[in-house]
Amino acid sequence: MNYEQMNNNKLQLIGEVVKEPVYTHEVFGEGFYETALSVPRLSQQKDIIPITISDRLLTRHSVKVGDKLNIVGQFRSYNKIDGAKSKLLLTAFVRDILEDDVNQNPNSIEITGYICKPPVYRTTPFKREICDVLIAVNRAYYKSDYIPCIMWGRNARFVQNMQVGDKLTVTGRVQSRTYVKTLGNSEVEERVAYEVSVSKIVTGDFKHNYDVEIASTLVEQ
Repeated sequence: MNYEQMNNNKLQLIGEVVKEPVYTHEVFGEGFYETALSVPRLSQQKDIIPITISDRLLTRHSVKVGDKLNIVGQFRSYNKIDGAKSKLLLTAFVRDILEDDVNQNPNSIEITGYICKPPVYRTTPFKREICDVLIAVNRAYYKSDYIPCIMWGRNARFVQNMQVGDKLTVTGRVQSRTYVKTLGNSEVEERVAYEVSVSKIVTGDFKHNYDVEIASTLVEQ
């Protein structure tokens, strides 16, 4: 992986392990496991973020329910085929586990990529402005991660006019949201959406840096 690919997707999470690691797959002889971190917000709420971790790291660090981890890595996506449908799933891919530092931001991400769908701008019933943007972030081996992002206020007004293919860098935090999805035959199902809540946008020589509120987008798991 080259320098640009290492630095166009940077994530750090500090939180508590909330489920035991479960083996999922193997790549070039290295096994990978899935678990989840409970990451605190300033509001005292918590985001439950899925993480993927290698057996190499599991042999060097304790990763059990209740353990506190300080992880660095990337926010990645992959498609899961479910019958005739394909779902976009998101996970924090762990590159390393660091020593805990109480002075660090427990949830931070910076990604650089390209808008791959027209931005969706709307307002809430309380007249808050929102814009959903899907950003394609290049990865090694000619792969890309498709990261849903949410902007508010002036950031939302600015990004709504950007075009598919435009390049931008965003910083913010990863968040989760539980919601109820209505299915056929009046059935409902509880699902979880994950996205990047954006606090800063950089594109070309133009910079935005505004406080934003917590919101959601439509990527499902």
